[in-house]
Amino acid sequence: MAAEPAPAAPDTYTGGLRRVARVVLLDPQDRILLLHGHGHEPDDPGTDWWFTPGGGVEGDETREQAALRELAEETGITDVDLGPVLWRRRCSFPFAGRQWDQDEWYYLARTTQTATAATALTELERRSVAGARWWTCPELLHARETVYPTKLAGLLRTLLDEGPPAAPVTLDTEIVR
Repeated sequence: MAAEPAPAAPDTYTGGLRRVARVVLLDPQDRILLLHGHGHEPDDPGTDWWFTPGGGVEGDETREQAALRELAEETGITDVDLGPVLWRRRCSFPFAGRQWDQDEWYYLARTTQTATAATALTELERRSVAGARWWTCPELLHARETVYPTKLAGLLRTLLDEGPPAAPVTLDTEIVR
């Protein structure tokens, strides 16, 4: 008998600058895991995009703790080696009837666990996340879909060619209206 999904966590974002931890998760073949989102309004899936797992820092947890928690909740993957912060980015976008303003930190992580199963999505995530997929760098470079951050393909290519940067790189601010 299949396990019951965890109850939906509440959506807690109420505005202001949201502290976010995201994960650039690579498997042994250097594929990156991206989640598939759809709809600026979750009940109207008119647009879709791909993005890295992650989400808001809760309570007094560190960004590292948030990265690992969000990864487990959104993908079911818990067997990871969390590495350094690769990139930092400010972004703003409309979603679920409000403008979200985020300060995102992207952590490098490696795993051998490639099966995914969302285990604890919020109600909003359940209505807006359509699945997950592992991407090779060439697939990402040739993708016609929208991917966030928008320069992820080039960033991944540089990461795979040169390794992690000595210090986190600040990416351009992205604003979607």
